[in-house]
Amino acid sequence: MPKLLIIDSTTYDIGVTSLKRSADFLDKMAERTADGNLTRELIGVYFNYELTLDPGADMTEYAALWAALTEPVEFHSVTVPDEDGDYTFTAYFSNVTDELRKAKGSVRSFKNLTVNFIAKSPARTPA
Repeated sequence: MPKLLIIDSTTYDIGVTSLKRSADFLDKMAERTADGNLTRELIGVYFNYELTLDPGADMTEYAALWAALTEPVEFHSVTVPDEDGDYTFTAYFSNVTDELRKAKGSVRSFKNLTVNFIAKSPARTPA
């Protein structure tokens, strides 16, 4: 299980249990002509990520990560695992969720922390 997640230059020792990537093609303009053909002006391809994380036993590390993921700022620098090693990009966070694993007295633990990283800029642009 990879243990690399960097947010704004802070490395979190959190296991990545699932990483889903999407390559979203965004258009400046897309329109059908009268004969049914599509004309479009492609802005670029945006790489977006959905990660599911396993905090392990370190709830202090988990709390720090939760604070970073829910910080009310527009964008963050993010480094995630990639097929070539690491991929760093500027993103905003959405749909941060988790669930309570167990509670015993005042001790709480969580699981299935999921977050979407939505790219600010295209990773690839037309030539």
